[in-house]
Amino acid sequence: MTQPAPARAAAAVRRALDGRLDVTTGPPPPPPPGRRAGERALRLGTLAVVALSAALLTGRPWVLALAAVPLVLLALALPGGPGTGAVTAEAEVEPRRCFEGEQVQVRIAVTCDGEAGRLDPGVVLGHGVRLDRLAVGPHHVELVLTPRRWGRWTLGTVDVDVYDRGGLARRTVRAELGEVAVFPVPGHTRLTPVPVRLPQRIGEHTSAQRGEGVEVTGVHPYVRGERQRRIHWPATTRRGALQVHRFAAERTADTVVLLDVLADVVDPVTGASTLDETFRAAAGLVRAYLRTHDRVGVVSVGGATRWLRPGGGQGYFYRVVESVLAVRKDFAHRAAALDSLPPPALPEGALVYVVTPLTDQRILEVLHQVRKRADPMVVIEIPAGDPVVETGDSEGELALRLWRADRDAMRFALVERGIAVVAHRPGESLDLALAPLLRARIRGGSR
Repeated sequence: MTQPAPARAAAAVRRALDGRLDVTTGPPPPPPPGRRAGERALRLGTLAVVALSAALLTGRPWVLALAAVPLVLLALALPGGPGTGAVTAEAEVEPRRCFEGEQVQVRIAVTCDGEAGRLDPGVVLGHGVRLDRLAVGPHHVELVLTPRRWGRWTLGTVDVDVYDRGGLARRTVRAELGEVAVFPVPGHTRLTPVPVRLPQRIGEHTSAQRGEGVEVTGVHPYVRGERQRRIHWPATTRRGALQVHRFAAERTADTVVLLDVLADVVDPVTGASTLDETFRAAAGLVRAYLRTHDRVGVVSVGGATRWLRPGGGQGYFYRVVESVLAVRKDFAHRAAALDSLPPPALPEGALVYVVTPLTDQRILEVLHQVRKRADPMVVIEIPAGDPVVETGDSEGELALRLWRADRDAMRFALVERGIAVVAHRPGESLDLALAPLLRARIRGGSR
């Protein structure tokens, strides 16, 4: 039975936007225990068996001499080698925290009670990790790995075959490389828009209140006790009375970056991931506001709600990023039920940036929660890319029109509620999206 056109159109959109990856493969099976024959021993054993078989078939005793040498070598290899004592492998990974594209150095030291010969490593890498270099020494193995995307990644395992001096016997020992935390590369941005109302804390943003800042907002009559060096002589001459400069107070801002991790949509044309771009844009915002000595917090919605209270300092950047790295673990991304936002995560009057691809209707519930708190809010849209429609596919074209109309309706609903909506294109500076917000300070809603 053929589905109606609207149903088929909606199904086509869902298939086009299904970009979430869920990798649930476990670790490789454990290596064989104990000591076992190596490749050279297998070749010698094969040669001895062939010689014995030829002697039996031909009835010529002198053919048995061909099996003597392999059998003697195999007998000499039995008492010694790496299987007679303990064999251990210790892995050192440096660093355990890095940014996307940075290299991770791994050194595996192999110790053996008996006499050991060469080492033969077998590397099983985790998801999202690339092997750049492999070097084998007499008692160690060195690797250079590169995590290609942000998240928490399992580096993998290395099974090292330890051979004896003659290469006849071997024993396998496994080294677990553990996990690394890979930070997203922050998007380039230097602009830091601020709301109308700022907290009563000294900072670098000009406030509408009078204070001891450096920006002149006007002049006023001299009051006993004010500094004489602030006298504005041109105004004093015109008015015939002492006039002094009026300065604006400088305040800090509270900023909260809210991340939409309800879905990871992959652009069918460019292959860009909305989850990747969301975190890079958020990291750029966090770093920009921390440079101006503001307090920054983070909230991620989707699955378990993760959040970190606003704080300051350059070292706080790593705490903010680490608090949401668990969203991606070995390419696995899962979004479950939507939880309510915790009140401590959104201080009163904080400027809230919502970084979202606007592909999941549930994000509107989150925006409604923020709006009820009357906090100033900016929605940064990460374009997800339009689904690819084949030429002449009328139902696909209808699905594309419905898809675009739905996104336009979401943007219109947000703008009608007084929420600023800006679009950030991947690969472009975030300053291009934030520049229109500098025309006027961002206002909050009403309770």
